[in-house]
Amino acid sequence: MSEIVREAMEYDVVIVGAGPAGLSAAIRLKQLDSDLSVVVLEKGSEVGAHILSGAVLDPSGLDALIPDWKERGAPIKVGVKHDNFYMLGEAGKLRVPNLPMPPLMNNHGNYIVSMANVCRWMAEQAEELGVEIFPGMAASELVYDGARVKGVVAGEFGKNPDGTPGDGYEPGMELHGKYVFLSEGVRGSLSKEVIAKYELSKGKEPQKFGLGMKEIWEIDPEKHREGTVTHTMGWPLGKNAGGGSFIYHFENNQVLVGFVVHLNYQNPYLSPYQEFQRFKHHPMVAELLKGGKRVAYGARAISEGGFQSIPKLTFPGGALLGCSAGLVNVPRIKGNHNAMLSGKAAAEAAHEAIKAGREGDELTAYEKVVREGAIGKDLKKVRNVKPMWSKWGLMPSLALGGFDMWTNTLGFSLFGTMSHGKTDAAATGEAKDHQPIDYPKPDGVLSFDRLTNVAYSFTNHEESQPAHLTLKDPSIPISVNLPKYAEPAQRYCPAGVYEVVSEEGKDPRFVINFQNCVHCKTCDIKDPSQNINWVTPQGGDGPNYPNM
Repeated sequence: MSEIVREAMEYDVVIVGAGPAGLSAAIRLKQLDSDLSVVVLEKGSEVGAHILSGAVLDPSGLDALIPDWKERGAPIKVGVKHDNFYMLGEAGKLRVPNLPMPPLMNNHGNYIVSMANVCRWMAEQAEELGVEIFPGMAASELVYDGARVKGVVAGEFGKNPDGTPGDGYEPGMELHGKYVFLSEGVRGSLSKEVIAKYELSKGKEPQKFGLGMKEIWEIDPEKHREGTVTHTMGWPLGKNAGGGSFIYHFENNQVLVGFVVHLNYQNPYLSPYQEFQRFKHHPMVAELLKGGKRVAYGARAISEGGFQSIPKLTFPGGALLGCSAGLVNVPRIKGNHNAMLSGKAAAEAAHEAIKAGREGDELTAYEKVVREGAIGKDLKKVRNVKPMWSKWGLMPSLALGGFDMWTNTLGFSLFGTMSHGKTDAAATGEAKDHQPIDYPKPDGVLSFDRLTNVAYSFTNHEESQPAHLTLKDPSIPISVNLPKYAEPAQRYCPAGVYEVVSEEGKDPRFVINFQNCVHCKTCDIKDPSQNINWVTPQGGDGPNYPNM
């Protein structure tokens, strides 16, 4: 095949991903210098289409970026009024009092939001400042100039399933920048490339992850309590996995129901999606949802490694922002404020470098602000909660983690900084050491099968393109993962992408239904053989979340 020739466009800063981090960076750059040329590339069909978050928003990041966001009409209206925490058993619940909890766990002053809608509003603010935003433009490749990242390739369309150009092939464009910011969210394909190429995680703890699944329900108005935040732990996961739930009473009689499973679980027979569906049959949850209807579904991986897993944030020509850098505060279940602060800090460092004629220099000032400023302080206080949970289980980690968070508010920890140990992929146990889990069939009222729920993510992929879920070795799912791990991809994927098909008289086949993919990245993280590689499909494809 002849070499592809692409047109190039030059910018001061190229930003990949129109999430809270990328949009914050774009806004801040134009606030600092309206003459800077800034472009944001978004792989979703529109800004917000691929945004999924709980979400209770700590407004500190937005306060720093756009202090008059209320006057500007930000879609942030539902303040937290009641904050509840429960330990669940199979049929009962125990309320955990708020008083002994560290102050950082208090949600009063925060807001229940749709981050998809917040990002749509932020995009409007950015465009008013002169930022160019191109939705439906997946950044599929990095462009290098020697050792430096020079830009990205975006807008490539029309490849055949084998990767060759089809009849309507469009090669896309190269967008070059003095700096390239990667704000792709968790486990972005370009971020993964630069982390490996520049050894950004060398000397750091491995990144840890959870799988977050979410449904939006419209419920009986009599049961709706706008501004109520509820978190639970315990049943149904028990000792099988770490994790918990959230139930947020949003506006318009909607509740945001979510479930998070930490991906360092051992039992390869566990299905995070099935655990979520089972959770909704707990009497407390079932009574709330009775008579209501589910109107949306989605899933997304969450970075959980925290302070000790943050990679080096800068590389020649660019920086990692937000969840690409792993800035989620796990016990608070919050990362959007840190994403915004990281975007703001990266913008300020890039502006200073460009103004001083130092473009191309690594943005060491950005690294320093993140680690020593508000983000680092936020994450350092809770750095041991996740490793405690992984090492000692739920109840000891609740007690010791709470104690550690209290002492960290005073500036010290008796535990130092604990290690995470294995990657989530390496934590997967062998099938011979575990028992299959018999999950109840969905009732179609409270619980649903995966394919039915995927329809409520409004996911679509053009079927004639190459699969964006690739196997490094196509033989491994059947030759290694099936006999050793009972091929867990069948169960850890929350969208039913992976199947092992067995037909009489034929060898088993591993089937990838990439059209179902909701871009959660769990397969890229949890596959025990690390054989699955998630890359971007063509722009605009994937879920189309309305207000997640």
